[in-house]
Amino acid sequence: MLLHIPGLFDAEELTRIREALEQADWADGKITAGYQSAKAKHNLQLPEGHPLAKELGCALIDRLWKNPRFMSAALPHKVFPPLINCYREGGNFGFHIDNALRQPKGSPERVRTDLSSTLFLSDPDSYDGGELVIQDTYGVQQVKLAAGDLVLYPGTSLHKVNPVTRGARYAAFFWTQSLVRDDGQRTLLYEMDNAIQQLTTDVPEHPALLQLTGTYHNLLRRWAEV
Repeated sequence: MLLHIPGLFDAEELTRIREALEQADWADGKITAGYQSAKAKHNLQLPEGHPLAKELGCALIDRLWKNPRFMSAALPHKVFPPLINCYREGGNFGFHIDNALRQPKGSPERVRTDLSSTLFLSDPDSYDGGELVIQDTYGVQQVKLAAGDLVLYPGTSLHKVNPVTRGARYAAFFWTQSLVRDDGQRTLLYEMDNAIQQLTTDVPEHPALLQLTGTYHNLLRRWAEV
């Protein structure tokens, strides 16, 4: 499942974020790549634990935890703290699959990367190229969203970032370990939850709502790992 979540940051916030990122000291993006991915990765990244990355990451996670669409789709259990990257002219990241497990710096816990997320921070008109290309069950998807919008997709997906040919592409990215490991099961639960919400609006007193809601929770109980 590939999901677009719009409007997590407003224009004024994004202007301040980009101004701060333009002044930041960047490191080679290969520092957090696995052995194979490092061969394909050509970008810049704020070091793990950088104050700006921590501030932005905390704000992002706080908003997502209050976002019903993200919570329904991801069913989050653990999150790898968001990282910030930059692609300038010529920057790109060839096709790769993210490492299955990630361990935050200074933490004994590991996070299984069931879901990948990218928050776009640059206005799409301010740079050329830089599309996030994702291969999923519906074919190849090219994603280039408005600043402040996020895309959520399975961590098992083969994906890449096309070369940036003009300007700079700033983004935040992170991984989520879901309560439900299987993407197909998560998708079914998300679709069922959407149907329940719609029926609650359209026919709030319908007796089938109780049964449908119970079925949702019984499936979640069957599939969830805690």
